[in-house]
Amino acid sequence: MESKARVVSSILAVKHKCGKSYSEIAEETGLTNVYVGQLLRRQAQLKPSTVPKLRASLPDLTDDLIQEMMNPPMRSYDPSIVREPAIYRLNEAVMHFGESIKEIINEDFGDGIMSAIDFYCSVDKIKGVDGKDRVVVIFDGKYLPHSEMRSEDMVSRIRLQ
Repeated sequence: MESKARVVSSILAVKHKCGKSYSEIAEETGLTNVYVGQLLRRQAQLKPSTVPKLRASLPDLTDDLIQEMMNPPMRSYDPSIVREPAIYRLNEAVMHFGESIKEIINEDFGDGIMSAIDFYCSVDKIKGVDGKDRVVVIFDGKYLPHSEMRSEDMVSRIRLQ
């Protein structure tokens, strides 16, 4: 983890030096702003097809940093980060609205969940009807139905016989 922290610190220093926002980098790379954040924090893997766009957007990224970003990341979660007010409020919103969201998913799709793997996320800023700034967080995840666990469909069991 300490090594990851050093790499992330180096990557974020490159971002800071260039003076670009996550949204600006996202626009230049064709990614969502949240995914750019995930890449720069080593929570997502940099794909080869994105390397030229990211290099163009952040020219001070070294070959070593690019190579590190192309490795599968050790995705992690620090429970103490929930103490940060913005993250606490996001968790609070999901916990508060979660039961209703789950019921609506079940009504509209059936018994299943939203994928966090086949998933897109972005954060946008808009003006509300009162003229004040509003935060828009979009979760766009593939629907995954729960399957009935029928033994005849269990390929591993069939192969074990």
